[in-house]
Amino acid sequence: MTDLTALTLASALDGMEKKRFSSAEITDAFLAAIEKANPHLNAYVVVTAEQARAAAKASDARRAKGQAGPLEGAPLGIKDLFCTEGVRATACSNILGEFTPTYESTVTANLWRDGALMLGKLNMDEFAMGSSNETSRFGPVVSPWRRGNEDAKLTPGGSSGGSASAVAADLCLGATATDTGGSIRQPAAFTGTVGIKPTYGRCSRWGIVAFASSLDQAGPITKTVEDAAMLLQSMAGHDPKDSTSLPDGLPDFRTACAKPIKGMTIGIPEEYRVDGMPAEIEALWAQGIEWAKEAGAKIKKISLKHTKYALPTYYIVAPAEASSNLARYDGMRYGARVAGKDLVATYEQSRARGFGAEVQRRILIGTYVLSAGYYDAYYLRAQKVRQRIAEDFREAFKDVDAILTPATPSAAFALGERSGDPVQMYLNDIFTVTANLAGLPGLALPVAVDAQGLPLGLQVIGRALDEETVFAVSAALEKAAKFSTKPARWWT
Repeated sequence: MTDLTALTLASALDGMEKKRFSSAEITDAFLAAIEKANPHLNAYVVVTAEQARAAAKASDARRAKGQAGPLEGAPLGIKDLFCTEGVRATACSNILGEFTPTYESTVTANLWRDGALMLGKLNMDEFAMGSSNETSRFGPVVSPWRRGNEDAKLTPGGSSGGSASAVAADLCLGATATDTGGSIRQPAAFTGTVGIKPTYGRCSRWGIVAFASSLDQAGPITKTVEDAAMLLQSMAGHDPKDSTSLPDGLPDFRTACAKPIKGMTIGIPEEYRVDGMPAEIEALWAQGIEWAKEAGAKIKKISLKHTKYALPTYYIVAPAEASSNLARYDGMRYGARVAGKDLVATYEQSRARGFGAEVQRRILIGTYVLSAGYYDAYYLRAQKVRQRIAEDFREAFKDVDAILTPATPSAAFALGERSGDPVQMYLNDIFTVTANLAGLPGLALPVAVDAQGLPLGLQVIGRALDEETVFAVSAALEKAAKFSTKPARWWT
């Protein structure tokens, strides 16, 4: 039999439909793969083997009765930011201790409604704050990729590093992830996987641990563009429990993947040519433009003139919202508590020991920019610039159907290589934060490997609520690129 773990989501669902194998068989195959790989990759922080086997058995029974859902029997990994009923959810932070939710996030509930099942909870940067998955309380995630002949452990990107590593290493058919400034797209680009951040409000934020509420958005990381469309179809939808959830109906994302892009106009923003960008990234971008032309699209240079302010704007708005959201973790109601001599000391010690260094740094930045003397100078000004960035996109989309950019400024780097320099780490988000600030859909897909054999990705950005065009353009690029490189399974 084919290695079941190597299948795409679409081919796995097709195989189960044609009775070539059962959900129980593919679930067992993934659990065996996780047992071998996870000690080396640290992608899963909880493995729910018994629960997964029971769900697979129930799924096979539903299929036998002709009651199969769109994702019936598909084993998935779930980022530890999503609340899962009866299964620990900690956002990979000590402050939440062993918190076990008594409720299910809307996104995961939608997946279970459609027949999917959970293999376990995936590692991530603490509270989704990081670009390399080195801030988790459970230790860093290791990418399944290697750089040339080196043994150096590489980052899978962050904050959804566990999701990206698990998908790239064939430890699930797909995974949930979240993206506040690039936390789906950057890990996808680093690991040769596909990741989409949908339009802000497409997926409910209810039951997802908050980082920056006006930026956070859930999405999938998968092996192919088609798989991403299928998972997003189930994850998305209106939710009355989330006031920012969009009431708009969902188009058929999978069908959109087959839509031709002939006659479309693809925008190329000049401002994304940044100083020091590796020649390989520049060449990759040029190749992507050629592929779009060959598929019948027109190319138009555009200007997103406020792009240079996006990163500083993001690192004011996001920490400000984080400082407010994380104020609730005080050791009183749930999670970890460190007793002090009085109430204030308990607060201080619980938060000092509960939050890691990066989270503390961002809380302090956020508290500073929201303070009385600096609110106007920093936070208010950042919000005004954010509106200018969104206006740049609105103007550009009057003339183009989608925008094509690099996904990241480099390939994956080694763990520890940049963790000592926060600014260098923040620069990893340079191509991705604009879509979050403007609330737009953006998809990263792998199209090539660099000279050291590491994946490189392109990013497609679309109009708000126009994921269909994003999927169409991405699928056309995927078809042209024929990217099929997989990491060597050095852990077996």
